[in-house]
Amino acid sequence: MKYTQYVFLASLFSTVEYSLAQTCAVESFAVKDNFDPKRYAGKWYALAKKDPEGLFLQDNISAEYTVEEDGTMTASSKGRVKLFGFWVICADMAAQYTVPDPATPAKMYMTYQGLASYLSSGGDNYWVIDTDYDNYAITYACRSLKEDGSCDDGYSLIFSRNPRGLPPAIQRIVRQKQEEICMSGQFQPVLQSGAC
Repeated sequence: MKYTQYVFLASLFSTVEYSLAQTCAVESFAVKDNFDPKRYAGKWYALAKKDPEGLFLQDNISAEYTVEEDGTMTASSKGRVKLFGFWVICADMAAQYTVPDPATPAKMYMTYQGLASYLSSGGDNYWVIDTDYDNYAITYACRSLKEDGSCDDGYSLIFSRNPRGLPPAIQRIVRQKQEEICMSGQFQPVLQSGAC
């Protein structure tokens, strides 16, 4: 019986230690090492998302990334959006990315523009948390920070090269990364019906 109690206590302490060690301070989040925009370029389909506050693309979200000869990355995105609580339309967005610190190319700043007057324009951080370039990518943005350095209003997208989904081994990687950015359980699936 004492051995069982010992194992239980050891497990409990290790869980508490892990919880205390994990921080949700945005600056502590790891991003993709040696991020290569040219390998990232091409078409991606959103499979899951955690929305920010306010208007955000609803479903059928895709993004086509292009890298110019000078290294500038741009994207054209599509997705359905609900306006006025009932009107669902396909919307187009355009974005341009800059890298504030060349030592961390996966931490970009995205300037975006809705290609219609009712869509928002502005800028957000755009961090590539992880990608294998061929199957999946996880992006993250925090629009405002709390005093403790955790995110007050953030969003994230899980992208796939295939609109039908990700294999189980990659789904496990994605779930781990969702935990690392303190968003586990906050994602909702993104419908990919080909509507846009």
